[in-house]
Amino acid sequence: MGVGMQIAYFGFVGSAAVESEAGAELVRLERFAKRIAGCHLAIEAWYDRPGHRLYDARLDLITRDYNLIPVQRSTDEDAEVAVRRAFDAAVGVLEKDNETL
Repeated sequence: MGVGMQIAYFGFVGSAAVESEAGAELVRLERFAKRIAGCHLAIEAWYDRPGHRLYDARLDLITRDYNLIPVQRSTDEDAEVAVRRAFDAAVGVLEKDNETL
C-alpha cells in the first residue's frame, strides 16, 4: 500500500536531480500510507526579475477516500530546495491531522 506520485514541470524540462529529490522526499510520506494514496507535485519555473529564476513547488495530497489536501506552496531559487520544503509542509499537515484524529 505505497504512496504514488505524479510530477508536472512548467517553464522548464525538469532534471534527474529534481526527480531524485522528489523521490527521496516521497519516502517520508510512506508512514502516512494508510491515509494518503498519492500526491501531485507541480514545479514551475518563473522569473521574478530579469535573469533571476525562481521555482515554485506545489503539492496536493490525495487521500484514500479521494479527497484532496492542498499543501502550502514553496518558492526558492533552487528547485530541489523548493521541493524539499513542500514535502516538509506536507509532513507537517499530516502530523497535525494525526494529532486531531
